Amino acid sequence: MREGKFISAIIAAAGQGKRMQRKINKQYLNLHDKPILAHTLEIFEKCTSIDEIIVVTHENEVTYCKEKVIKYYGYDKVEKVITGGSERQESIFNGLKEVDEKCHIVVIHDGARPFIREKQILESIDEAIKHKAVGIGVPVKDTIKIVDEGKNIMNTPNRKFLWAIQTPQTFDYQLLLQSHKRAIEDGYIGTDDTVLVERMGQKVKMIMGSYDNIKITTPEDIYIGEAILKNRKLDDR
Repeated sequence: MREGKFISAIIAAAGQGKRMQRKINKQYLNLHDKPILAHTLEIFEKCTSIDEIIVVTHENEVTYCKEKVIKYYGYDKVEKVITGGSERQESIFNGLKEVDEKCHIVVIHDGARPFIREKQILESIDEAIKHKAVGIGVPVKDTIKIVDEGKNIMNTPNRKFLWAIQTPQTFDYQLLLQSHKRAIEDGYIGTDDTVLVERMGQKVKMIMGSYDNIKITTPEDIYIGEAILKNRKLDDR
């Protein structure tokens, strides 16, 4: 089904990671033997359907990323390492402008989500070919409360309709590009790429992710990530 489709991956690695409380950005912290970003890129490097990878990083870390991650680990599919913007949305738009002109499908993924599996990437691509826009996520386990500014509970939405969105988020390239351009025209800043597509009136197909596809954001996540890696190594025996 992917035959004849040129597929680009944009890896968002420009975040400051202030919640990590470290001098170095979170993408370059080590999990076991290598940086978080290297774990992430390895999965996309090995993914049979990914034709190119664009890494978007902080302007002060472009050289470091190229030398200490891309070149050091030999990721041949990484075509460009570019500078991000002040917001994640701007960083993704920068990446969209740099993909190969042959791009049909674009996969957007967080550099700090190193536990995505290849089969989930491939499923998101297949569904995007059919539906144009795909999000990956998991049903929430906890009851969610909507509160007001005074932290008073206002509403309790039905949990069966609530999902926690993850990445990758995968799209028809032209659809996502036009969605970003519309957001720029409207002065709109969204929290992810699916909401930009939703604003265009396009339905977004949701597919099941996994609960271990965590985004490493706080110091506690490092310990959780180490446990996930250890468990996966045991599973692979």
